[in-house]
This record gives sequence, structure tokens and C-alpha cells, in this order.
Amino acid sequence: MAMVCLSDFEAYAKKHLPKIAWDFFAAGADDCSTRDENILAYKRIRFRPRMLRDVSMMDIRTKLLGTEISFPVGIAPTGFHQLAWPDGEKSTTRAAAAMNTCYIASTYSTCTLEEIAAAAPGGIRWFQLYIHRNRAVSQQLVQQAEALGFQGLVLTADLPYTGKRRDDIRNGFRLPPHMKLKNLEGAFEVCKMSPLDPSVTWNDIYWLRSLTHLPIIVKGILTKEDAELAVRHGVQGIIVSNHGGRQLDGGPATIDALVEVVEAVQGKIEVYLDGGIRKGSDVLKALALGAKCVFIGRPALWGLAYKGEEGLQDVLRILQDEFRLSMALAGCASISEIGRHLVQFSKL
Repeated sequence: MAMVCLSDFEAYAKKHLPKIAWDFFAAGADDCSTRDENILAYKRIRFRPRMLRDVSMMDIRTKLLGTEISFPVGIAPTGFHQLAWPDGEKSTTRAAAAMNTCYIASTYSTCTLEEIAAAAPGGIRWFQLYIHRNRAVSQQLVQQAEALGFQGLVLTADLPYTGKRRDDIRNGFRLPPHMKLKNLEGAFEVCKMSPLDPSVTWNDIYWLRSLTHLPIIVKGILTKEDAELAVRHGVQGIIVSNHGGRQLDGGPATIDALVEVVEAVQGKIEVYLDGGIRKGSDVLKALALGAKCVFIGRPALWGLAYKGEEGLQDVLRILQDEFRLSMALAGCASISEIGRHLVQFSKL
């Protein structure tokens, strides 16, 4: 079957992955209304395309905190890539490097940070951090990531506790015996309860800044109040994210939350988005509403499930081609021409 769009990869992954793995990747919290709204919200946004613009030469490059990427789509942090493909995160980082874009490696990787760094030495990589009750573990991971050449630290802010994902509970989800959380082996013997630290506050940004020179990006912001706090605490970026609808069900779609976050930061820091990106035109809508770049989560896993590194490159290439085409048809020859004037919210 020809893989023409991202939903083709989704269908393949659903058919070929073990049910317990598919259910884990697909899961949203509770009724999954926020998970589904992430996708539906894009359908309410309409373009205002401009005609007779010279789009014979297209430039789709952009920069993340000063580092150039080939187009404004990166790979969001998701856990347990070996559930999708035997080489796991090593394949993910190679695909991102081949496409010259950013990969955010998860704390909950099934490959070590060393393995990820060695798999694609020249790649653009950030490290996503959960702060654990055992702070020494988190400190060690942050310093290890910096030493290995990761270029950004992404603090996930929306997971003091894990959301209720019904299928995972029904399935009794756990990693198969041959897979490990490679970066955390042996770290949790001291923790009899959940290892995540629910006491984390904005003040912990200062603690992180004392550990590393890496720029800090906060992931999970959905309101102007928290966006303003992020700026006040000196972070370099925000990822507007609701954890793929896996945490608080009933929260806003990320594309809807994006507008108030962008207005609140007033250009002082970069704003990115994840959740619900399924087409190149979705990327264009997010950029028009003020995102500097978007990150894909589940579609990256579908690509891995299809053909590992090659499948993920296919997913990225399709998004890249669709984004370039959408830009051209909307009358934009470069990223700098994309703006709020390009979209309107439909009256439906």
C-alpha cells in the first residue's frame, strides 16, 4: 500500500502493533475528549489564502533558539519507542538527524542517553525531564544530557500524577520484561510510591538553572497566567501541550490555547506546540497563530511501527511536502510571510 498521508501510517500501526502497545500509544485520559479535540480544533480554522504571489522559490527553514532546522516540525518526547520498533529511540534520533530537525528524547526512553547521542552524533537533540522525588537522579540526568551534547532541556510541567488512561488499566499495561527504562535503571529502589515529584513548583526552575547551562523550555503550558510565569522565571521557550490529551481530560485543544499563550509572552520567548498535528496544513495553521515550530508525538510512533527509521523519515517527509504545498497555495514563499492574517476561525 502506498503511504500517502499520516493516517495511512496510523492504520498500519493499529493493524500491526500488539494491542497493548497500540492502546498505550493511543490512550487519552478518561473519555479522551481532549485527545480528540486536539485534532478536531484544526477543522474549525480556515485559511485566507492570497493569490498571484510569486511562490516559485520556497524557503521553509526556521530556527529553534538560534539553531536552524529544515522545516518547522520536530519530534515530541514520547516514551517506550521499543514498543514500536526494536531499535527504539536510536532509530528516532537517526531519522530526525537525516531530516535535519529536532528530536526531544524522553526521560522514559528505552535506550540510554549515550545510545541516543551515539546513534546520530550531529543531530539536534533536546532532553525532556520529569523531576523525580529522588532529586539526585534528575540532577544526574540533566548533567549527563548536557555532557552528551543535548542542546536544550524540556521540563514537563503537566504530570504531577499520571492521568487515568482506562485502556492501560484494563490491559494491566507494563513494559515487556526485555525492555527497560534505560536512563532510570536502579534509580527507584528508594521510592516505594510514584517516583514523580508532585511538589514541583516554578521555583524549581531556579534549581534547574543552577545545574545546567542548557536553555530551559517548559512543556505543558495552556494559559496566559502560566505563560507569564514562564517568562518571569527566565525560561527560553514554552511548548503549548496537553500531553496528547493524556492528563486532564476537558482541557483545551492546544491550537486553541496557543493564541492566549502567544499574546501573553509578547515575543519575549519562543512558543512551540504539540498535539493534533496530522497534516502539513495543520503546521501552517499553528505557525499562523504564532507557534515557532510544532512537534509530533503519535505520528512519529506510527512511522517507527511501519519501518523504523525509514518509516519515521517518510512521515516527516510527507509533512514537509504537505507544509511546503500548503504554504505555496496560501501565498507564502517563506516562513516570515506566515502570520495571523492567514487564518480565521470558522463560524460553525
